[in-house]
Amino acid sequence: MTDGFRESTQSWREVLLDLKRRGLTQDPKLAIGDGALGFWTALREVFPTTQEQRCWLHKTMNVLNALPKSVQQKAKAHLHDIWQAGTKAEANVAFNFFVETYGVKWDKAVAKLVKDRDALLTLYDYPAEHWKHIRTSNPIESTFATVRHRTRRTKGCLSRKTGLAMAFRLMMSAQKKWRKLDGRNRLPEVISGVEFRDGVRHIQAAA
Repeated sequence: MTDGFRESTQSWREVLLDLKRRGLTQDPKLAIGDGALGFWTALREVFPTTQEQRCWLHKTMNVLNALPKSVQQKAKAHLHDIWQAGTKAEANVAFNFFVETYGVKWDKAVAKLVKDRDALLTLYDYPAEHWKHIRTSNPIESTFATVRHRTRRTKGCLSRKTGLAMAFRLMMSAQKKWRKLDGRNRLPEVISGVEFRDGVRHIQAAA
């Protein structure tokens, strides 16, 4: 953990390089996050083979904010149809439906969705048991919500050193309530490079 500027490529680069320095020599399989350009730029430099999954919660909010309130509820349900689909093919059908339905009147909203299409559907290449964990960055967001709540109340009373110390202690406390990962038995397969299609292990036919 370190401090830095949220959207800064250099700040994120320092975090990732420090992970590598401390022993993370193999590129992570997957990174999940919002549209913060600094993080993704740094990730591609430091861990170029890591796959990207955009957070569906952030993307949904971004798209809905570009739509009039009168259609937001219906549009939200149509967005849910994409990431709740059982297969990538079904997700693409729902994706195309959203583009066709809203693209004529609200092209800017649809453009926010389309530009990250591939990164929004990466989850289908991982075990289905993991989908609920990797389609959003909620685990991080909920943890930092506790940190933000406390640091806002003590704003102006903290030095850099004490601020980092308090954030660290708060996150160490929060981790006691984290739920365990579903499908933990699948992790060795993911790490070893086993291919998954639509959440199911793909077994190649013998030649």
